[in-house]
Amino acid sequence: MNLGPLEIGLIILAILLLFGYKKLPDASRSLGRSLRIFKGEMKGMKDDDVRAKDAAQTGPVRGEIVAPASPPQDDLNARLQAEAASAEAHAAELRARADQARAADGPR
Repeated sequence: MNLGPLEIGLIILAILLLFGYKKLPDASRSLGRSLRIFKGEMKGMKDDDVRAKDAAQTGPVRGEIVAPASPPQDDLNARLQAEAASAEAHAAELRARADQARAADGPR
């Protein structure tokens, strides 16, 4: 997918028409802030993974608070399957209500 200068110009024109030239700097500033926050959160998650890996290899440090053990994987799978079944039942109920509403409205 190659964008030529004409396509890029049309995209810029459409953005200017949508947001206006006065709001565009504010929109780009907020986009930059959002990206900076996102990058910081991603870096924090990577740091947490590294710390967790190091802690697993070396064991807990004296005075460190150790997180409780996570529930067994089978328990988690059972809970997820139960939630999925509940969601499917709810969706089927909503579909039935929508069908009843359509039938009550009659053909158009």
